[in-house]
Amino acid sequence: MKVALVYPPSCDPTAPYLSLPTLTAWLRTHGVEVMPIDANLEAWESLLSRRSLEKLGRRVESRLAALEKKPTLSHEDQLLYATLWRARGEAADVPRVIDAAIATLRDRERFYAEDDYEAAVATIEAAQRVVSAAFAPTSLDFVAYRTPFSLLTAEEIARDACADRDPFHEYFATLAERVNAAGVKLVGISVAFPGQVQPAFSLAYMLRAKCPGVHVTVGGPALTQMLLRLKGELLEKALGPFHSAVVYEGEIALLAMARAIERGENPAKDGRVIKGTQIEDMSLLPAPDFDGLPLDRYLAPELVLPYDPTRGCYWGVCTFCHYGLAEVGTARYRERPEGVVLDHLAALKEKHRVRIFYFSQDVFSPRIASRIARGIRERGLDVKWGTDMRPEKAFTPARCEELAAGGMLSTALGVESANPRVLSLIDKGIPAEDVKRAIQNLSGAGVAVEAMCFTDFPTETYREAMESVRFVDGIKDDLALFILGRFDLTHGALVAQRPGDFGIKEVWQVEGDELGTGLFYAEKRRPKSAKERAKLEEAVTELSRGWRLHRYPWAGALSTAHTMLWYAHHGKDVFRRLGARATAVPGAKVREADARFDVERVTALAGENEGAIWEELVHGARCVRSDAYRAHAHALPPVGPSSSPSRWRYAAGHEPQRVAKAKPARLGKARGATSGRRPSHAGNALKS
Repeated sequence: MKVALVYPPSCDPTAPYLSLPTLTAWLRTHGVEVMPIDANLEAWESLLSRRSLEKLGRRVESRLAALEKKPTLSHEDQLLYATLWRARGEAADVPRVIDAAIATLRDRERFYAEDDYEAAVATIEAAQRVVSAAFAPTSLDFVAYRTPFSLLTAEEIARDACADRDPFHEYFATLAERVNAAGVKLVGISVAFPGQVQPAFSLAYMLRAKCPGVHVTVGGPALTQMLLRLKGELLEKALGPFHSAVVYEGEIALLAMARAIERGENPAKDGRVIKGTQIEDMSLLPAPDFDGLPLDRYLAPELVLPYDPTRGCYWGVCTFCHYGLAEVGTARYRERPEGVVLDHLAALKEKHRVRIFYFSQDVFSPRIASRIARGIRERGLDVKWGTDMRPEKAFTPARCEELAAGGMLSTALGVESANPRVLSLIDKGIPAEDVKRAIQNLSGAGVAVEAMCFTDFPTETYREAMESVRFVDGIKDDLALFILGRFDLTHGALVAQRPGDFGIKEVWQVEGDELGTGLFYAEKRRPKSAKERAKLEEAVTELSRGWRLHRYPWAGALSTAHTMLWYAHHGKDVFRRLGARATAVPGAKVREADARFDVERVTALAGENEGAIWEELVHGARCVRSDAYRAHAHALPPVGPSSSPSRWRYAAGHEPQRVAKAKPARLGKARGATSGRRPSHAGNALKS
């Protein structure tokens, strides 16, 4: 009996994620042979190579050439035309430098050199835009995987699994052959983040086609939260290619499935959705087992390992929160005994030669953190660690000194808002004055402090939102990084369960969203005006210029392996010292080409019309289906070619610009500069 555990794309490939090592350890402890596969890392390795990107570059040019031959461009043609032109320079330049960029991220010297690192990040993000253009309208990066209609219905998910729409299709075919050849009888796919949902389905379709007799199951937080809100026929349809799904914690359920298959039984005989059992006594959990994962190939110069001292949230009442393996709110709080934690850390450090751990959990209490820090110091363990915490009163100067002495490198604090009324609605339980003291005390002890904030909680006014901006600005000397995102309503949050208590007039899902991926609402009060929103955006952008911010998972994003490595190497204030900067693909060339259509006009028109269509579908008709979208798109007049072909200049990272007849024009504004408004990691596909 052999089980394959698969972590699918698309998400962070800079360090292993915790789900596979945790499940692997449990199964191996009980005598089950496990084949762990980090398909996220492997799939991105297959795409981010010179050979692959040269092939995709030819696909970009081929698709563009086909559009140039058309007598007119429909609305969907216009969107594709604009996307291809934007990626054209990157498709030409990125293959030449991609291997060097990947090597930089694994190099112990160049990784910490500012210019080398920025060039590598710019190159990899440009490569992802090439992949997206080659498979447009699919769009993907290390945070998200988006298609216009997948995750709305089971039929759309199946359509998006085909070769023309799935950038990972070739890799999935190879992976399925590998699983089949290994004699695997059970494949478990762990889906932690929304960006993994569609790829997990695509992989399952491939496994079903190429691995007859193999039971394919799925689990993880993103799938659990999706499946728990579905019933009856919709639930059966949503399961699609999966034989079964495990909701909630998976260790006990997965072991029972393996035993059933060993006995020749169908593990889903009592139903395709299997409810996992929450492990109450965490002393029973073995240390995560990373053996079998490609630990020398993650995109970082050294290994940062995740570990879970606790599960669930000890506060557990924040009204905006729906996180992890829970139907509503968060899972119940549990802790590993501190002696067990220290034994595990010592063993993992010795075995894998690691010096930095990320404590991956919902939240870490100051009490258990202090005890573990004290144990690390007493045992002489030379390790550093980072985690997420609440900014409690308990962070006195003495406790913060103790935490820092016990290896605390960084912490991301849930600040949320600085306005008292909004904090009361959130039920945060900590006034802004206490938050400020906690941040200052931690920073004073040498800990890199990251602030997690958001605006636009229901009924929040412009003035209240600006309090959060001013709060961050007022303590900027004590902040290593910050995020100021936007509130996003999720099904399992108390706000969605009792909307009237939070000033919400109406909550709705759009017709056609069978899987419930999008949740929308309207407030009773008048929302912020366009002018107020613009001023708020400007203030956040201006504030952001004080830090070198990056999107997840790069150095300069909160709670990432790269960021922790940079803290350890450069110091906790590195991202404030560097400040904002935009970097281009190294050695990018300026090129020219003829176009039958006005590239600038097509781009502007397509963007304006696309926004209007989705506004009407979501907020007007409240109906989002592919046929409804195409009815709107086909009603728009097509765009004809220019009276004569025009010449356009393009380069990686820049908008295409018409070549003036009299004298050459400079390139248009650069794309991809750091934005002041950070994206949410927990958004859903429809809203994305």
